[in-house]
Amino acid sequence: MLFSSTFFLFFFLPLLILLYYRFTKEHSKRNRLLLVFSLIFYAWGEPLFVFVMAGCILANYWFAREIELDYSHDKKKYILILMLSFNLGLLAVFKYAGFIVGNLNSLFSLELGVPHIALPIGISFFTFQGISYVIDVHRKKAEAFKNPFDVGLYISFFPQLIAGPIVRYETIAKELRQRNATEDDFVQGTSRFILGIAKKVILANQFALIADKAYSFPADSVSLMLAWMGAIAYTLQIYFDFSGYSDMAIGLGKLFGFHFPENFNHPYMAKSISDFWRRWHISLGSWFRDYVYIPLGGSRGGKLIQLRNIAVVWLCTGIWHGANWTFIVWGIYFGTFIIIEKFTGLEKILQKSKVLGHIYTMTIVIFGWVLFRSESITYAVDFIKSMFAMNGQFALEPIAMLYLHDYRFVYVAGIIACFPLISMAMSRYHKRQNAGENVIAMEISFISVLTLLFMVSAAYLIKGTYNPFIYFNF
Repeated sequence: MLFSSTFFLFFFLPLLILLYYRFTKEHSKRNRLLLVFSLIFYAWGEPLFVFVMAGCILANYWFAREIELDYSHDKKKYILILMLSFNLGLLAVFKYAGFIVGNLNSLFSLELGVPHIALPIGISFFTFQGISYVIDVHRKKAEAFKNPFDVGLYISFFPQLIAGPIVRYETIAKELRQRNATEDDFVQGTSRFILGIAKKVILANQFALIADKAYSFPADSVSLMLAWMGAIAYTLQIYFDFSGYSDMAIGLGKLFGFHFPENFNHPYMAKSISDFWRRWHISLGSWFRDYVYIPLGGSRGGKLIQLRNIAVVWLCTGIWHGANWTFIVWGIYFGTFIIIEKFTGLEKILQKSKVLGHIYTMTIVIFGWVLFRSESITYAVDFIKSMFAMNGQFALEPIAMLYLHDYRFVYVAGIIACFPLISMAMSRYHKRQNAGENVIAMEISFISVLTLLFMVSAAYLIKGTYNPFIYFNF
């Protein structure tokens, strides 16, 4: 089920809100209600994979209960190894088995049967949350649940279930046990959800049409103009698609009293690659930092150890995103720039010049997204060559001119929306409100804009059928 679907918007969500606030006020029963609806949400498109998730829930419930007992250090270490083997094993089987076997066949001239296993949506997210749960209990940052249904809600809660943000257990452990959704939470959650669905439907889906067209041609036959239009379109598509989903997830969480961490902070305003990754998919970056980078030693032990740890994290980041060499090289690509910035002092130099830093960052990011979007490394290289007309395609072809004419205002709107205009407006609103000024006009303006955005988004959903989510693939 998609957030940006008429069934979710006009039946599933209203029914859940009605039952949640009217059916019962008992906290445990509300949690059970959210768990049931979360499992229905997940099973809507893939009923059989609910059993995979149920296995993940029960296994991590047991691991956490065991590791909380007064066992020896060695036994707890054994439980941790077993837990990691189970969760990462799920990923290996469902996400990477075909990739691994295919590469073994190529490298060693084998003829092993390549398994074709359907990928459970969101498996990379809910397995990482399972790992977070057990490790946070082991570190005594929160207590393990005595009831497996509570673990089930943490791992399967539908707002962030299939595309994040990755919510670490310690972040919402208290709210899973006791919370109170205030009127302000409900209003803020509704507003955030509307902004997210507008990003997704009004912007991301439109850029997807351009990107899909540009990448549908053989890479060495794409004209210079269409190549750049496609690369920029995908750069904007993936941002509004993913950040829009995160906005919807954070907003939905607030409707029920949960406060999820921010996942984006205007990443296309960054002035270095290090800065970009502090702003993009923040929950994944902090997860790898706290559960991989720091346990490996972080920056302790000298520069060579730090370099190794950064390289491991970015190799893992690339692998996490998908079973394709393009993702692995993509992770190495960004990891290389981060290492260069940290060990040469380049980041500090870039921070002094907003213009130079921004041009440098966006150039690297755009080429990085070309690699991310491409079906193979060869295709990515040829596509980048086309962006510099190295294939001899200089002509302003009719297709490129048509898309430029039809989508010119979408490009302008998308670029403007990358700037923190909404944050600035809200900051101004709160300053005036705290100063005791009359802010009724601003409130009416906000309500009017949100209402318009929702109506336009709903109209697009009713009219159209093209509604992919990029990060559902991970």
